[in-house]
Amino acid sequence: MQTIIKSNSVSKDTQKIIQSIRYDKLFVLTDENTSKKCFPLIESIPEVKTATRIVIAANDTNKNLDNLSVIWKHLTENNATRHSLLINLGGGMITDMGGFAAATFKRGIKYINIPTTLLGAVDAAVGGKTGINFEGYKNEIGAFYPAENVIISSDFFKTLSLEAILSGYAEMLKHSLIHSQTDWEKLLTFDFEHINYEELNELLFRSVSIKEHIVEKDPFEKNIRKALNLGHTIGHAFESYSIIIEKPAPHGYAVAWGMIAELYLSHRLCGFPKEKLQKTIHFIQQHYGYLSITCDEYEKLYEIMTHDKKNEGDEINFTLLSDIGNVNINQTANKELIFEALDFYRDAVNI
Repeated sequence: MQTIIKSNSVSKDTQKIIQSIRYDKLFVLTDENTSKKCFPLIESIPEVKTATRIVIAANDTNKNLDNLSVIWKHLTENNATRHSLLINLGGGMITDMGGFAAATFKRGIKYINIPTTLLGAVDAAVGGKTGINFEGYKNEIGAFYPAENVIISSDFFKTLSLEAILSGYAEMLKHSLIHSQTDWEKLLTFDFEHINYEELNELLFRSVSIKEHIVEKDPFEKNIRKALNLGHTIGHAFESYSIIIEKPAPHGYAVAWGMIAELYLSHRLCGFPKEKLQKTIHFIQQHYGYLSITCDEYEKLYEIMTHDKKNEGDEINFTLLSDIGNVNINQTANKELIFEALDFYRDAVNI
């Protein structure tokens, strides 16, 4: 099981972790943005100074087979072995793809995740899911392969845009919904106009501990780990569609919009309380804008949902709630009800 480290000094903690792992060659993966903005925080580490660096294009649209091949090629050309160590320094795109590169190179090498975004820290870097997008579908190819360590430092979050913070915060909101009303209420009151980064860090670690607890119980998503999929069936469809129309939406925004539709399904199918549905929607309305769709796009969105990894047979699988903290996995909805949920989403965001 991976170890998650709450770091007050990313340089010191990274050096300590590197020195605790036996390896023959060290590699550091970044994208073009984290190479400039984040790598300087660890570049003074003696072991990192002599490491081979791999830099790829930024943004989730580049989480693809071409860039995965670039990583494999660098590892091969620089004589990486199955005893080598890879550090993934970046957001969810880097930790997802770097983790998958590590899982597949020489049938698996060790890696460390250092997430540089709130979304990466709360979602992609933790839990052992790795992967790439393929043929327009989100995370279509991947593997369960946890990092040796995840080093989380709030030093990185102070450089983030409000959009990047909100993207990660949506996953934190999801964790609160599947866990407890106390966590949910706390998250709804956070002040984004005057961000308290210390408070944000505490909320983040609470959120990470919720996910960690679930992943420990079910590392390969056979059962309760499916709770973490709330908002993601429709959310991934929104995200994939936004890429198709060349207006890529941040992952957390798509999940927030997906939660509007899936909490509606929760209300219809599992009796999720209307008042809590409305409060959550109000929070999302206030902060996340919307993806503009018409009923003409429903068929395409539905078709994207049919590719979701959670599906069994021809039925589209959802994680729904009967109340906050009361999770119902393996729920299904027919096409008519899914279209009704998309209608509800459009009404909720006023489009």
